Amino acid sequence: MISIKNLNKTFMLDKEPITAVDSLTLDIKEGEIFGVIGYSGAGKSTFVRLLNRLEEPTEGSIVIDNKEMTHLSSKELRFARQEMGMIFQHFNLLWSRTTEENIAFPLEIAKVPKAERKKRVQELIDLVGLTGKENAYPAQLSGGQKQRVGIARALANNPKVLLCDEATSALDPETTNSILDLLVDINEKLGLTIILITHEMNVIRKICHKVAVMEDGKVVELGNVLDVFSNPKQDVTRKFVEQVVMETEEEDTLESLLDYVDPQGKILRLHFAGTATNEALISEIAKQFDVQVNILQGKITQTKSGVLGLLTIQLIGDKLEIKKAETFISKSVLDVEVVRDDT
Repeated sequence: MISIKNLNKTFMLDKEPITAVDSLTLDIKEGEIFGVIGYSGAGKSTFVRLLNRLEEPTEGSIVIDNKEMTHLSSKELRFARQEMGMIFQHFNLLWSRTTEENIAFPLEIAKVPKAERKKRVQELIDLVGLTGKENAYPAQLSGGQKQRVGIARALANNPKVLLCDEATSALDPETTNSILDLLVDINEKLGLTIILITHEMNVIRKICHKVAVMEDGKVVELGNVLDVFSNPKQDVTRKFVEQVVMETEEEDTLESLLDYVDPQGKILRLHFAGTATNEALISEIAKQFDVQVNILQGKITQTKSGVLGLLTIQLIGDKLEIKKAETFISKSVLDVEVVRDDT
């Protein structure tokens, strides 16, 4: 669906070249929710604006639905952009227009007949859950409702691709979840390809199939969300994953807890992925080995592709039996980390 090769964007700042996107190459499948994550200045927003040529690439190739975007004339680009909807962090609504007038705006530009326009707008209002708000102005809407108007407007011309640039960053957590649920619903109902730019790993975790991690204009890590979560290779990716899987608060709690745990045996942190979190691992350890198992802390995180989990346990008993149990555990989980060894 989307193929990007050696994409570069260089800006001039005080006569010095600044590379915002650097040799970026990736493919996005049709119907995929593809996340791009990075800290401020990573180049992710520039990247998404290059896709529809709101920014002109310095070099590289962008092919969307078999169209080479960098070769299109101005007229061809206008038509191509109708197949790419875009939603923004701060909504970008027309404040003097009502909900239905905002949604109808791209249809007016495309010269869609009035009757057809009215029908399409009502379909979209129903789709995004704004029934009853047709005549409301943006100032009369909540943040979540404004973003729903933005989403409906982006869908007006039946696009094949939806570009979301920090679409939930201005929203509270509960509203963010409702917008993410809406995007998943749209993806499943319409088969829409969605590219989601964010700095929040929770957003990636909840709805994305694949993720690209950007740093200094480059994609430094790329893969299925579950794979990236369970085995992050870059420092920047580990920091993002820790936001969700091993939050600072929980780390502080564990450190405090260890002060009250008897210094004996071995304390392990087990990293689970996929279906491993559903297995009765603790009872199997107790059955097969002469050790006492104390559960100190646990957390399960759901991603679009599967389950991730962390479990911190203490094994108490004979040193050899603990070693046997640890070997058994290492074959059953993704990773075993020794937190403390008092054997």
